[in-house]
Amino acid sequence: MTPTEPPQNGLPREQAEPITPDPQAPAEPTPEARIAELEAKQAELSDAYLRAKAEVENTRRRGEEELAKARKFALEAFAESLLPVRDSLEAATAITDASAAQVLEGMHATLRQLTQALERHRVVEINPPVGTRFDPHQHQAMTMLPSEQEPNTIVAVLQKGYLIAERVLRPALVTVAAPR
Repeated sequence: MTPTEPPQNGLPREQAEPITPDPQAPAEPTPEARIAELEAKQAELSDAYLRAKAEVENTRRRGEEELAKARKFALEAFAESLLPVRDSLEAATAITDASAAQVLEGMHATLRQLTQALERHRVVEINPPVGTRFDPHQHQAMTMLPSEQEPNTIVAVLQKGYLIAERVLRPALVTVAAPR
């Protein structure tokens, strides 16, 4: 060893063994092997992507089918709840010699059936009491009349309105007190 040469492995050159590659250490892959490895990984990722895309498409399609079925069966349930009302009306028209009291009693019973059917499907009437503050989200002002009431309060209800699931199906038609 010359005095200017640094020692290898911390040992003087005479005692140091030549460095040989470890036979068990992985060898550097050839460019062809690396390309084949990357192509295999790309094919695997492409397959996974296509499977995920197909799964998303199937989920979307199933969701649309379920929504269509829900709409169909919701309407079916509503129609089914109205059938007893129709039956009552048909039965009433079949009776030709009913007294006025019997007809009135039948009408009240049929109205109760209809009200129950509507309530079962969350259809609720809007019938504001006189003096209630006018709400443009639930009421439609048909006329304004001078009144002793506070301005913009309801004087009369001309036609009831209805909500379905807390959404206005038809606003109540009202007369509103005019400003003084």
